[in-house]
Amino acid sequence: MGKLTRRAIVAAALAAPFAARAQEWPAGQMKFIVPFPAGGTLDAIARLVQPGLQQRLGTTIIIENRAGAAGSIGGAAVAKSPPDGRTWLFVFDTHATNPVTQPSLPYNSETDLDPVMLVGTAPNIIACQPSRPYQTLAELIAASKAKPGGFGFASAGTASLGHLTMLLLAKRSGAQWVHVAYKGAAPAVNDAIAGHIDLIIAATTVLNSQIEAKLLRPLAQTGSTRHPTLPDVPTLVESGFPDLVATPWWGLYAPGKTPRPMIEHFRAEMSAVLREENVTERINAMGLTIVASDPDYMRKFYTEQSRIWGQVVRDNGLSVDGG
Repeated sequence: MGKLTRRAIVAAALAAPFAARAQEWPAGQMKFIVPFPAGGTLDAIARLVQPGLQQRLGTTIIIENRAGAAGSIGGAAVAKSPPDGRTWLFVFDTHATNPVTQPSLPYNSETDLDPVMLVGTAPNIIACQPSRPYQTLAELIAASKAKPGGFGFASAGTASLGHLTMLLLAKRSGAQWVHVAYKGAAPAVNDAIAGHIDLIIAATTVLNSQIEAKLLRPLAQTGSTRHPTLPDVPTLVESGFPDLVATPWWGLYAPGKTPRPMIEHFRAEMSAVLREENVTERINAMGLTIVASDPDYMRKFYTEQSRIWGQVVRDNGLSVDGG
């Protein structure tokens, strides 16, 4: 009996720190893991909501960029973190294809991470340097067929939604182009503006300012409808490719087994910050449409994105290492 009591005491002692942390939550320090370099859209969103969340939660939030392997390095760090409401993961659309492009992914996206919310969505834009002779998507496709070796296009990375969309578009149109991988959006945009690359596909969040400054010419967008910031740019559906809709997205996750009340509380505060007028205006100006969903919607959305785009990855034999 005494032996059992000692075990109970040891177990209680081990559980005490976690229980204390849970009791004081949300006070104390939190961490945002952004699995891409500083300066990108995920990083911008994290830094935009950071002050409001700190105020609403009464805590300090540290932003940590852990870039690499299409976001899976940061994802692994959060998957291995304690489920105590202290660590949160921002993800991009590659989160849905990483399990297919990386067979040795060191975590299970379905069980080791819990969805918090779909933060928002935005269409991709296919654009080129304004000096290029093609004015429409049809002209771009025709020109690519006439060029030996086809055109080179830049995207956010291997198996990103932009990359996969261009593969589908080539298959359906007969366009000739090859993927040119860049380490981040900034160098890709710079090369597109300079004309060093034939075209670029990237989200409105990346290209809107360059298009507004007339440094790039938009030829098509990939959403189901025209985005409010680009009302004159046709969709792929309008351009003759029925059902070819691809919407980049940004989401938020917690370590697996994080208590649902913590997730709901954090999601509610995050949603409130996203709806603050100054935050909403700045996010909309980036070309991103706020969704701020609940966790269940995020889970269903992720499952559907994995199903659709995972198949495209498999059909094309893509991997993060091999591209």
